[in-house]
Amino acid sequence: MELSSLLNRFNEPETLKMAKLGRELRAKGIDITDLSLGEPDFDTPQHIKDAAKKAIDENFSHYTPVPGYLDLRQAVCEKLLRDNNLKYAPENIVVSTGAKQSIANVVMAIVDAGDEVIIPTPYWVTYSEIVKLVGGKPIMVKTSFENGYKITPSELESHMNSKTRLFMFSSPCNPTGAVYTKNELAALVAVFEKHPDIFIMSDEIYEYINYGGQHESIAQFESVKDRVVVINGLSKGYAMTGWRVGYIAANAQISKACEKIQGQFTSATNSIAQRAAISALLSDMKPTFEMVTAFKERRKIVMDLLKGIPGIICNEPPGAFYVFPDVKCYFGKKTTNGETINNADDLCMYLLNDANVSTVTGGAFGEPNCIRLSFANSIENIKKGFGKLKVALEQLT
Repeated sequence: MELSSLLNRFNEPETLKMAKLGRELRAKGIDITDLSLGEPDFDTPQHIKDAAKKAIDENFSHYTPVPGYLDLRQAVCEKLLRDNNLKYAPENIVVSTGAKQSIANVVMAIVDAGDEVIIPTPYWVTYSEIVKLVGGKPIMVKTSFENGYKITPSELESHMNSKTRLFMFSSPCNPTGAVYTKNELAALVAVFEKHPDIFIMSDEIYEYINYGGQHESIAQFESVKDRVVVINGLSKGYAMTGWRVGYIAANAQISKACEKIQGQFTSATNSIAQRAAISALLSDMKPTFEMVTAFKERRKIVMDLLKGIPGIICNEPPGAFYVFPDVKCYFGKKTTNGETINNADDLCMYLLNDANVSTVTGGAFGEPNCIRLSFANSIENIKKGFGKLKVALEQLT
């Protein structure tokens, strides 16, 4: 059966693949400890669930405007002003079925076939694949462990040319947890000021999971704000992954383009989820702060556990809920079955099948010497998983 050649342009997300493999083994009765989770292990706060129930009772069951209910877009504007000191109007906001759709809308609205898109690595797996899907060319810029896996102004500028259309990055970053400071963003802005035709996509979905203080958005710089598209959503900060609510904040020309594109795909986001999102954005943030406190405690435990595993090199992540250790010291070693661990892909499969620990290869994120380990799990499961992982690594010869 011959299907569209479009399918050959991009790959299945490795994160989803590992989750699928873990589920299959678990279904066979195998005790899989999941350190690959890309979502908070907390339940959605009660007041948000109550808002959804109320919306059902009040019959919010009809089609909504494609960019989202007006009062939800106003709530997003209030949040952006309250938390980020960013001034936007409802016309600048488009609500989508998760931040992933928001990103796809933006790339389709900005990138033409043959355009180049600069992506610092490590990066979230979907960025490059969406660029490929629309016919663009991802330009991967390798960042360094020594610089906290953050792109420098010189690295950025050295990859810019007349074909460059878009720059895509996240802060805090998935998978490294890297967080850009205001001064670091200002230095990047100075480069963008010399290249006025390049757009900037700033993925801020992990905004609240920041262990160092105030989140800084590149949209705060007026000289580039009109070219910045802020991506955000409710999945990470409000434990609402399954509700599928994301949004953009952008100049009106871009937001209208995204609305036009979305109108031919999903139309509007689920009406009940939208009503719940209003409550999330405007109500008590205490559950979010409590969740971040728990993540901070787990981060300390994970960093202590990593110190007990020989050869691993790892930065303490200032944001998100992952560690991204360099594991190349285990490449070339053999398993008890005589199989050679050639790379991070092999190591992740070994850990899954022999240690029954689910992880994600760093190759999926553009850094083949690393693996991603999530601490979005209970302390009990974290200790259990790292214990199994340590034993499995010690058995390599």
